Amino acid sequence: MDDTIIIRIRDFSEYPGLRHCAVSDDSGEKFYHVILNGEFRKALENDYKLLLDLDHTAGFAPSFLDEAIGNLVYDYSLEFVKAHLGIKSTEEPEWVDIIENETYPQWQERREKSDAPKKTAKHKPWFYWDGKSFKTRP
Repeated sequence: MDDTIIIRIRDFSEYPGLRHCAVSDDSGEKFYHVILNGEFRKALENDYKLLLDLDHTAGFAPSFLDEAIGNLVYDYSLEFVKAHLGIKSTEEPEWVDIIENETYPQWQERREKSDAPKKTAKHKPWFYWDGKSFKTRP
C-alpha cells in the first residue's frame, strides 16, 4: 500500500459545523456522507490509504470530527479504519490523540452493539462493509 490520497477538510469547509445536518451547515454528518464514505470505499477497493488533513480551517467542534470519523468506524470497522486512514494535524495535534483514544473505541463499541448513528437529513445511499462485501444503506 504505497499510495496515499489526501482529503483536506478545508476543501469541504473553512468553517466545519457541528455534529448533525439538522443543527448546522457543513456538519460532520454531511462531510461523512458527501465525501468521506465514498472516498474510503475507493481506498479499500484500490488498496491505498486516505490521509485526513485537519489543518487550515477556522477550527472544529469536537462533534464534527466525532460524527464524521465515528460513522466511518461504524460502517467499515475499526480494523479497516486503522489500516486505511491516517489523520494529520500539525496545528492541533491533540485531535489525533482524541480520535485514536476516544472516538475510535467508542464508535467500535457502538458498531458491536448495533447502536446506529442518527441521520438528520436525507442522504443518498452510502456504503458499508458487512464483513464479506460492500453493501449500501438507504
